Amino acid sequence: MAARSTNAPPPPLQSLPLEDRVAIVTGSSRGIGTDIALHLARLGAKLVVNYTSNSAKAELVADEINSWYPAPRAITVRADVSDPAQVRFLFDSSEQGFNSPVHVLVNSAGLIDPKHPKIADTSLEDFDRIFSVNARGSFLCCKEAANRLKRGGGGRIIMLSSSLVGSLKLNTGAYTASKAAVETMVKILAKELKGTGITANCVAPGPIATEMFFAGRSEEMVQKAIEECPLGRLGETQDVAPVVGFLATDASEWVNGQVIRVNGGYV
Repeated sequence: MAARSTNAPPPPLQSLPLEDRVAIVTGSSRGIGTDIALHLARLGAKLVVNYTSNSAKAELVADEINSWYPAPRAITVRADVSDPAQVRFLFDSSEQGFNSPVHVLVNSAGLIDPKHPKIADTSLEDFDRIFSVNARGSFLCCKEAANRLKRGGGGRIIMLSSSLVGSLKLNTGAYTASKAAVETMVKILAKELKGTGITANCVAPGPIATEMFFAGRSEEMVQKAIEECPLGRLGETQDVAPVVGFLATDASEWVNGQVIRVNGGYV
């Protein structure tokens, strides 16, 4: 299936649901995170494009967003979500960059073991590395967002999980466990944020055609994933971004503490 175009500029700002709200998207220099950042920008948000290592790709995302408007509406911030000091720096830079509190946090940063080992063959080092970014990083982002997002309505915490938490596929033990931790954390956080007007939800994609998905997978493994989907294809990043976009807007206010599986029926 041909990829849908994402190059169209957004409509006028005054008609957009996220007009002038500040959104951080972690891991947005690549994959799903890039399309989430672009989609939120099309909804009117001011974007903080977070990255860990590839500044060139992050700048390309910010440059595309800024090309749509007469004044800059995207900045890049380097920060490792597994480091508490860097997560604080990410929020500090966002507030200072736009002279505004942050309204939306989307945590898209994540790691998977491209060797796809069984639990018995997973090294402790790889387990710790995956949990450091996926679980610890999500915790640190949730903690900072819970204390710093705008109160009184419009505050949105959106974490990226995985449909593997529901399907429990072989050779994904460490990764799936790390994402199960994220889902549990978010459900509890939603209750703890009572009275703030901030909602917390997870989006859990199925197989999405990104570099991370293809890494270490044979053609046979990819074909099997396609065959297991009732829609007969891999997901695209553009399948996920609009769901995140909905959760970021006021239209999603009554959706809280939920996990939305975006997977075409893949189980």
